[in-house]
Amino acid sequence: MKLKKIVASLLGAAMLTTCLAGCGGGGDKAASSSASSAAGDSENKVVIYCPHPLAFINPLVEEFEKQSGVKVEVVAAGTGELLKRVESEKANPLADIFWGGSLSTMKPKAALFEEYRSVNEDHVQPDFKNVEGSITRFTDIPSVIMINTNLIGDVKVEGYEDLLNPALKGKIAFADPSKSSSSYEHIINMLYAMGNGNPDNGWDYVEKLAKNLDGKLLSGSSAVYKGVADGEYAVGLTFEEGGAKYVADGAPVKLVYMKEGVISKPDGIYIIKNAKHMENAKKFIDFITSKEAQTLITQKLHRRSVRDDVDAPVGLLPKSEIKSITDDEEVVNKNKKAWLDKFKDIFTSVQ
Repeated sequence: MKLKKIVASLLGAAMLTTCLAGCGGGGDKAASSSASSAAGDSENKVVIYCPHPLAFINPLVEEFEKQSGVKVEVVAAGTGELLKRVESEKANPLADIFWGGSLSTMKPKAALFEEYRSVNEDHVQPDFKNVEGSITRFTDIPSVIMINTNLIGDVKVEGYEDLLNPALKGKIAFADPSKSSSSYEHIINMLYAMGNGNPDNGWDYVEKLAKNLDGKLLSGSSAVYKGVADGEYAVGLTFEEGGAKYVADGAPVKLVYMKEGVISKPDGIYIIKNAKHMENAKKFIDFITSKEAQTLITQKLHRRSVRDDVDAPVGLLPKSEIKSITDDEEVVNKNKKAWLDKFKDIFTSVQ
């Protein structure tokens, strides 16, 4: 089976309507036929909500279908939109798995997900263990700056401070952090990096950056890396995999790991509480954390594995050469709404 059913907008309890769904907040698109959720409950299938680009989703889903015989339906949209669906559908879940979303976005919503540890936990790196019970890590994703080498000219960009260069005003791709988990991770990263470990001290930088965005705030993660690759923007604030594919394909882009410090976090995959296809959901979690799938992820899809027996992707900077910093998870989780509101106020006030 080639193309997955990509279904979206669950407008009623009984029907999944035909539509086009953009993954990662407005990027790649694919169509699907309609299907009845009520009629499909006993089918050998699994329904997945996913904000990843379709180019990332499809190879893994196709391999899972081939190995398991389980039919996969993917609802592709932005992280925030999909989380709202999960919350609104708590009494009658219409999906089985939420695949994606940074931990900073997903941990506050942990009550929406079932406890399950994959059969591969013994091979997960110590920092990425499922200690919570409901949060399975599946890739490790540093925040990066993506640069269009044809447009940047002689402007030096080695980190966040360089993005304040007046020559870059209006030429920086950045998505609305309330809609894009990768952009929210950059907010966290810049608060800690530019605040020298104290996020309260990083807001002066955020205000200066907001001015240099010149009123431009994109709709989702994919709009950032596509905008840079397509020459609409000279630089963009994104996640590593978003730009790594273009680097591997020979596009005129490069990745910069911020000299002030890089926060690298895993994203996760989660079983939705009371999922209708629970056993198939567990099978998918076990597959996506397997050595075979994790090797495919590193060799073909340009992401770093969470396993201890899978090599890093070729062509990406070794973690040992990246200046790594950390955040305070408790502080981040506690302040998410306040930080998003503050960014919105800052962005609005500087226009």
